[in-house]
Formats: sequence, C-alpha cells, structure tokens
Amino acid sequence: MPHIQLPEGLPGIVSAFAFRPETAQPLRALAEVLLRGPSTLTRGEREMIAAFVSTRNDCYFCQTSHRAAAAHHLGGDYELVDAVRFDYPNAPVSAKLKALLGIAGKVQQGGKNVTAEDVARARSQGATDLEIHDTVLIAAAFCMYNRYVDGLATFAPTDPQLYDEMGARMAHEGYIRVAEPTMAGGR
Repeated sequence: MPHIQLPEGLPGIVSAFAFRPETAQPLRALAEVLLRGPSTLTRGEREMIAAFVSTRNDCYFCQTSHRAAAAHHLGGDYELVDAVRFDYPNAPVSAKLKALLGIAGKVQQGGKNVTAEDVARARSQGATDLEIHDTVLIAAAFCMYNRYVDGLATFAPTDPQLYDEMGARMAHEGYIRVAEPTMAGGR
C-alpha cells in the first residue's frame, strides 16, 4: 500500500506522476532525452543500463518495465537483457557496453566510486565522453527514479504481460505525455 494517497490502479511511477504532474513533466523529459534522444548508444543499450541499475537497486517496477522496453528495442530479446542485468561481464554485448555498465554499477553504489581507471577502460573500448556522461546520468537518474517509486511504496503489478505492454509503449511512444492522468478531486 502506498505511503501517501496515490491514484488507485496506476502502477509505479505513473501514480506518482499523476499525484504531482508539475514534477512529472521534467522527469519524463529527462527520461526521454536520456533513453530516446540522439546518441551513439542505441536505445536498447540505454534501456539496458536503466534496467541494470534498477535491478541493482531492487526496484521491481523500474527493473521490470525497463527490461521490457530494452527487449522491445532489441527485437524481443529478453535473454540478452537478463544476461546484462545479472552477469554483464559475461553477457554477449560489446566490450564498450561492458565498460559503461561497470561505470553505471559504480554510480549506483555511489558516484565517488567511479575512478579514472574506469573511465580510461571505457575510453579504451571506444566510449566517447558523451557516452560516458550519459551512462553516468542514466545511472544517477535511475537511482532517483527507483527511490521515488519505492520511497512512496507505489503499486507494482506482478503480471509479466502488463510489463511487456508497458515496455512496448515506452520503446515505441516514449516518455512524454500530452496529459498526465490525475487524481480525481486533486491532491
């Protein structure tokens, strides 16, 4: 049960966004830029970073929804996404993405855990400064999103089909909404 009166039936961050639409807009815009905006990292790679960090933070709603979004960007390859989430050093992804995931994992633990050696390793695998920047920001943002979702004890459905549908919407329609669902009667 949520810690505050959130709209019933809306899952995860959607209910928190509906509670306070004026904060939802910039948070959605950030997700849109980071996960779908122009980048040399694919949308699937960026969603995998989000799912990886959310898995490490044990945020069920975010790890499951972004797992589905990543899979939809990757032709339905849930096995690849799960390999990255649970054992990225041995996952069948590029050495560059592995190095970036290493940085993301350190950001998830605490930003000061990222070392010059981590950045040098990523650069040696072909990562650009923009890719390193965006990896750090995706990891940091998802720590915030995860804590937002779990700190309010939002509703997290358990039906995998709902997450698959949600992931498809996120992958194909993005994160910007023209109008947020709102609580009946206001806050």
